[in-house]
Amino acid sequence: QVQLVESGGGLVQAGGSLRLSCVASGSAFTMGWYRQAPGKERELVATITRGGSTNYADSVKGRFTVSRNGAENTVYLQMDILKPEDTAVYYCYAKAINAGSWVNYWGQGTQVTVSS
Repeated sequence: QVQLVESGGGLVQAGGSLRLSCVASGSAFTMGWYRQAPGKERELVATITRGGSTNYADSVKGRFTVSRNGAENTVYLQMDILKPEDTAVYYCYAKAINAGSWVNYWGQGTQVTVSS
């Protein structure tokens, strides 16, 4: 069982920056971030594997950067040039092996609001 604790959300003006952090209670192969805006489905933002391979949604490429500190089981999301359409609840994500099977874990979510 892996527990995820997020921090760093808040209110920011368009063009501004925020940095999200997520600490995992155990080791995970892939970590990253998803988001869900009101009335929309949860969508991928960015992920990073233990080896450092990254994957980004097209809508955030060039503006967001995902990174991780493997020794501390922590993943970060640096969000720059924020837009109102980035407003959503951001969820930390981790994929780990539990009892021989891959399991997806989720944080409780942190609100990011970008004002125009």
